[in-house]
Order: sequence, then C-alpha cells, then structure tokens
Amino acid sequence: MLKRLDDYVILCLYVDDMLIIGSNDRIIKSTKDMLNSMFDMKDIGLADVILGIKISRTSNGLVLDQSYYVDKILEKFSKDDTSLARTPIDTSKHLSKNRDGKAVDQTRYRALIGSLLYLTASRPNITFAVGVCARFQSAPKESHMTAAKRILRYLKGCQEVGLWYPKDGGFKLIGCSDSDYAGCRVDRKSTSGTFQMFGNRLVSWFSKKQN
Repeated sequence: MLKRLDDYVILCLYVDDMLIIGSNDRIIKSTKDMLNSMFDMKDIGLADVILGIKISRTSNGLVLDQSYYVDKILEKFSKDDTSLARTPIDTSKHLSKNRDGKAVDQTRYRALIGSLLYLTASRPNITFAVGVCARFQSAPKESHMTAAKRILRYLKGCQEVGLWYPKDGGFKLIGCSDSDYAGCRVDRKSTSGTFQMFGNRLVSWFSKKQN
C-alpha cells in the first residue's frame, strides 16, 4: 500500500471512533478499502467533530476546540450563574483540606472535575487550575467547589478558544518546563509545568504536583 518512502498513514482509534490521516487521498482511500474488507465500518466523510473536539479548517491551517463540550458543562453545572471571571484561578487564595468547612456533594464535585479534566485536551489555559481543584476530590468543601465554579465562569467568557495549527508553522521541536518551590500548602510539594511546541504548534502540555 505504501508505494513511496514519503507515503504515510496514521490511524487514530478510540473504542469505535476512528480518524485516518494520510500523506495523500490515494493512500487514505486504500486504507479505508482495506479496513472495510475486514470490518463492518461506516465512513462519515471528512472529520468535523471527533471525541467532542471540533475541527475547523481554514486556508492556513486547523483550529481544534471543544466549544460544544463547554456548552454541555455549563448547562449541567452552571446553568443559572451569569457571572464571568477574567482568570481561571484566584492566585490570592490558597486551597487547603479545610477540615472545618462545609462539605459539598462529592459525586457532583467529582463529575465536574472529570468534565474539566477532559476539557484540558484543547484548553491548556485551565490545566493548572483544574489540577489544583482535582486534589480535593476525596472530601470536597465549599471553598473547593467555589474554585471549580470559577473555572466555569472563566470559560463562559472565552468559550470558542482553541488550538491553532498553521500549515507553515516550522518543524523545530521546542520544550519548556518550570516548577514552583513547595507551592502546595497542604503537603509543601512542588508543582511542575511543561509544554512542547512543534514549530509554533502546541502539541503537548501538563501541570502536575510532584511526587
């Protein structure tokens, strides 16, 4: 099937959702024909939405965003809240276990955090804030829920933000990392952050408390 050294095909599979990427239309079609001969499949054409991530095409590149998914989160967890926040986290406040605070519904809190964690697939700008709130899922209090809902208020003001992948973005691989020093007020552990760029395209990132 690969007739030239520069031919390639990439197949992304998650349960029963599949995305096929290739160096040209011929190789993509031959891959589809081969798979169709072996499995019961349905070709829905050019990818528009995959796993809740919207793919928008322009003459200069692609934009990936989860605006549809943000809609669902806001409808479920913040339907009646019309206020906005300019940042996803209040840096003047530090979350703790807050043993004397009023407890909130643990199931609902975990559901909110889980939804926000999936949203970081295209929103690196909330990764740190979501990671901080995720540390208190075992016994969430009102202060933790307030911090999590601040992320929702932030998202309302920038719902369409996504990742931009230009055609002519260069091919240099660049990686950056940093960390605070004992920034967690609970156990005094540090938090690391990193991102990797392929040219000027963001391809990987995370924010994580160190072990």
